[in-house]
Amino acid sequence: MNRSIIAAKGENGLYIIPEMANRHGLIAGATGTGKTVTLQVLAENFSRIGVPVFMANEKGDLSRISCPVKKNKKIEERIKTIGMSGFVFDGNPVTFWDVYGEQGHPVRTTISEMGPLLLSRLLNLNDTQTGVLALVFKIADDDGLLLLDLKDLISLVRHIGENSKLFEPEYGRISSASIGAIQRKLVTLDTEGGDIFFGEPALNLDDFLQTDSDGNGVINILAADKLMQ
Repeated sequence: MNRSIIAAKGENGLYIIPEMANRHGLIAGATGTGKTVTLQVLAENFSRIGVPVFMANEKGDLSRISCPVKKNKKIEERIKTIGMSGFVFDGNPVTFWDVYGEQGHPVRTTISEMGPLLLSRLLNLNDTQTGVLALVFKIADDDGLLLLDLKDLISLVRHIGENSKLFEPEYGRISSASIGAIQRKLVTLDTEGGDIFFGEPALNLDDFLQTDSDGNGVINILAADKLMQ
């Protein structure tokens, strides 16, 4: 790719070279200075050169990128002022995502795919409890049990706790105190809405790397208003 991407334009244009776009960047400014529009312009330009984009939509205004903007005097004056040629009002290929499944496709994963280490961090387990949770996953693997959602894991942890003596010859001592702590934290996560995130179909990261029939990169927008709360 050798096409420069315009990020902003005043008296002179500010461009990004696509090959350099893997660098970190920061868009900052006071309210009303154009941060959101700058993000939209970048996303649109990456999409047009076939690069899929992912954005977290905290305030809800990024979703407008999916539809063509209606002509109005202010925009037409701006186009004339900065001398943009070949400008057209057009929408963009967009896929909406939402962990809660309310404002877009649900974002889910299974307990098995998350694994014991990430899950132990999510539950804020100590080293002993993390070791016991790893044993739970090992027992599930050895018995061919697929852990899909929180209810699966809660049931298995309870079963292992009630029958710990049967597992200890092969897996070592299983602390009843750690089992109890894990159960309490899993129940808390479940009652706080964590069950929404775990289940099938699990998200495939390739879903974020799509192009449309015209070769434009799909812009993935995650509804993040409730997540921020």
